[in-house]
Amino acid sequence: MSNEAGLLAVFGHPDDLVHAIKKVRGLGLKMLEAYTPFPVHGLEQAMGLKRSWIPYATLVLALTGWCLGFYFQYWTMAVDWPVNVGGKPAFAWPAYIPITFESMVLVGGVLTAVILFAVCRLPNFKNRILDPRLTNDCFGLWIGKKDPRFSTMELNKIFEECDVLEVKQLG
Repeated sequence: MSNEAGLLAVFGHPDDLVHAIKKVRGLGLKMLEAYTPFPVHGLEQAMGLKRSWIPYATLVLALTGWCLGFYFQYWTMAVDWPVNVGGKPAFAWPAYIPITFESMVLVGGVLTAVILFAVCRLPNFKNRILDPRLTNDCFGLWIGKKDPRFSTMELNKIFEECDVLEVKQLG
């Protein structure tokens, strides 16, 4: 999204960024992207972001790992190669718990990381660096010019009210 033309406003404090986002969203602009060097409390609500579906995918993947781990142990110990050790039953499920837990953690964790990288389209080697300060000590708000309600004059007024450090034209 940020490879397109637009405005980049650079702020020195996270509260200024959140305040600017609320005002910009009040204009009805939807093509927004915020850049911060650390998580900012209240940024998700200000941008109107929905709750992520990744935790639900992690739950499904973890339960799948649990089922696969448990079934694999059952199949190897009771079906494929049943071995009677000291009169123990072939299906001794309490012995399966540690490996089942580890399978759940392994499948859930690894596949969640893969899904997260795919959803975020990482790594992205084509994306240019908007401003090197954004990963250090400044906060940025990018607004796309393709947004139907984009107006440079109105945005500059909002940015001046919100103590902007610099406004850059991109693209």
